[in-house]
Amino acid sequence: MEKLMVTLGFIEFPPTHTGDGGNASPPIRLANLKSPYLAVFALNPFEPGCSFCSWVAWDIPAIHQIPAGFPTQAEITTPIQAKQGLNDYGDIGYRGPAPPAGETYRILFKVYGLDAPLDCPPGANKHAVIDAMRGHVLQYGQTEALVQR
Repeated sequence: MEKLMVTLGFIEFPPTHTGDGGNASPPIRLANLKSPYLAVFALNPFEPGCSFCSWVAWDIPAIHQIPAGFPTQAEITTPIQAKQGLNDYGDIGYRGPAPPAGETYRILFKVYGLDAPLDCPPGANKHAVIDAMRGHVLQYGQTEALVQR
């Protein structure tokens, strides 16, 4: 599997991308992209349930920067075309981190380069997306950022 270089442009979450601010999905920059489709997961690996998922999106066309601000709908056409699923909060789309006062969260952004669109309906949960990805992953990369209160 070929490495996909993934960066956020920040190490510590700006308020715009947290539950305290605009709750907007962050922009994600990619380098060495050679896959026609992408899937993105935002995870807190230390929350109960082993990798609490606050965002899952897929069928994102190959693009070197996934733009910020995805609407909270299962199927979107702006800022780019994509499908989004049910996060572990029970919502569709991205939900920014909001740790309790005095705590710090580390959020992982895992990006997969895929060979084809996934056979997965909009609004599916992370497990359904992961199952649909089997046999389609060409590239993988991840990055992380911290958020504290």
